Amino acid sequence: MNHPIALQPHHTSHDRAWVHDALDALAQEAARSADTHLLKLVLPGFPGIDFYFKDEAAHPSGSLKHRLARSLYLYALCNGRLHQGQHVVDASSGSTAISEAWFARMLGLSFTAVMPACTAPRKIRDVQALGGRCDLVEDPAQVHARAAEHAVRGACHLDQFGLAERATDWRGNNNIAESIIQQMAREPQPVPAWIVCGAGTGGTSATIGRYLRYRRLDTRLCVAEPAGSGFVHGWRTRDRSAVAKRSTLIEGIGRPRVEPGFLFEVVDHVVEVPDTGSIAAAWLLEDLLGRRYGGSSGTNLVACLQLAAGMRARGERGSIVSLLCDPGERYAETLFDPAWLAARSIDLAPARAALERCLAAGTWTPLPA
Repeated sequence: MNHPIALQPHHTSHDRAWVHDALDALAQEAARSADTHLLKLVLPGFPGIDFYFKDEAAHPSGSLKHRLARSLYLYALCNGRLHQGQHVVDASSGSTAISEAWFARMLGLSFTAVMPACTAPRKIRDVQALGGRCDLVEDPAQVHARAAEHAVRGACHLDQFGLAERATDWRGNNNIAESIIQQMAREPQPVPAWIVCGAGTGGTSATIGRYLRYRRLDTRLCVAEPAGSGFVHGWRTRDRSAVAKRSTLIEGIGRPRVEPGFLFEVVDHVVEVPDTGSIAAAWLLEDLLGRRYGGSSGTNLVACLQLAAGMRARGERGSIVSLLCDPGERYAETLFDPAWLAARSIDLAPARAALERCLAAGTWTPLPA
């Protein structure tokens, strides 16, 4: 005698209806969201080279990670990993956690961010303001293990570091690479010579690198990273067991290890940037663009200038596109606080002077460490 198969509680038709509603909510949110601005900079030292910065801080949750968070929720829902009423958890240094908390609130889910205790205080408050809880870990290397502990107890681990590159549709669907190329279409030099980004989860660099190849474009991809990061050493040696040679003050990039989503093969060049250079460049961006952006945006600016100086020296023309990842207000108590910098013996003046010389003359000299 055949007996009907009993459905587990999380596989009921009621849960399927909730998943459909959640997917509808994510699709509606994406439709309501306008594309982010592509800001153009004309720098006096670089005639014939145009600079563009995509303002990802304009997303509703305030950063580039808004795209990733939406993709991670979609991936979890469509793979049957996220169910009605289930708790959600992820490991993050802040911006991804804020975006994930934003979507959790939209979907009526509870959320915990496992974060290094040294995360900028404003980011912690922003997660909490969205209804999320912050599980602070003293050793940043242990955030993965702590998130896994939550998952063992039944939480859905969004796992940005493990799933970012596969959760994002790199062929299109308004991913960041497609958006950049479409926005550049009417510019004087529409096919960028370079696109520059950091490598936090590896999702953005993997998406851009794959898309450039998919579209058969000559654009090259440069990853801008804090000096000594795990990505830097892994990319140079193709060693996936590589680890960082030093820690960094730049949140969101400069991972201590090679993450599963790092695709070295789609990256054409890596620029290492000392923390003082990234912070000085973040301060400089405020003068250039009229508002503050975070440290990783400064890292990107340094790499753009270094690439442009090389192009100028070779007599090349072209365009360079990079990202403004998150707002500087999140770092008011750290990178933009003179007392915080002084307590760490950080003097931005030499790096700032070197960057200003580069802007004026179009030549590159190494930044002081």
